[in-house]
Amino acid sequence: MSTGKYLKNLFSLEGRCAIVTGGARGNGRAISEALLRAGSKVIICDILKTDLLTTADYFKKNKLKVIEYVCDLSDTEEIMRFMKFVNKVTKKVDILVNNAGVSFSSELKDYTDEKWDRTYRVNLLAPFILTREVSKLMIKQKSGVIINITGLNSEQAFPDNPAYVACKGGLKQLTKSLAMDLGQYNIRVNSIGPGYFKTNMTKKSWGDLVERARRTNRMILNRWGESEDLAGAVIFLSSDSSSYITGQDIYVDGGWLAKGL
Repeated sequence: MSTGKYLKNLFSLEGRCAIVTGGARGNGRAISEALLRAGSKVIICDILKTDLLTTADYFKKNKLKVIEYVCDLSDTEEIMRFMKFVNKVTKKVDILVNNAGVSFSSELKDYTDEKWDRTYRVNLLAPFILTREVSKLMIKQKSGVIINITGLNSEQAFPDNPAYVACKGGLKQLTKSLAMDLGQYNIRVNSIGPGYFKTNMTKKSWGDLVERARRTNRMILNRWGESEDLAGAVIFLSSDSSSYITGQDIYVDGGWLAKGL
């Protein structure tokens, strides 16, 4: 292959198939669109049927190859039904993006077992189960890419959200464990950690002008992230341009973690 042709195709995802969890809204929708526009077919699953159908309809109107599926990732049986569906509609999966997440905030003394359990099931157990099942297909192919969406909480503690912090930290370490176990099959596993992005999960702090300013001042780039800011990192880790990168954590945070004084 000539250098020119190699560089031209370096970020192409033509002919590939991706799964994106929580792919109908916010960051997940932007991730799905980035993969689609890079040439991949995308299977998006989400718990909200209305948002899922609206997003899928938008993609299809733009002639992007999308398949939608409603799934509650806190339910292991639903995950396994989703995987049966995946096996029916495609012969291969090249990319898995474990993006779906939930967050329940309250003081520790009031933090219920139910909040802890649902956070764990969606944010950590579901990525493990999906990776285990999807990796069976990838092992047969002798190739694949898995991207886990973590966050600032995989490095730093934020108040009144113990399950979210614990599970994002766990997902970061799970990424490294999976990279070790799957590397022998040419399957790469990395994580992307978004900083403060304008999404439904952060709309409360975005709507509070004082809190918005506090968080903005914490970032070197002095602005909140837009969901589209994740596109470059996702395409990079999904494509051949990162073929020698695995077990790594990339933070798309406007400089939040790097900022000192």
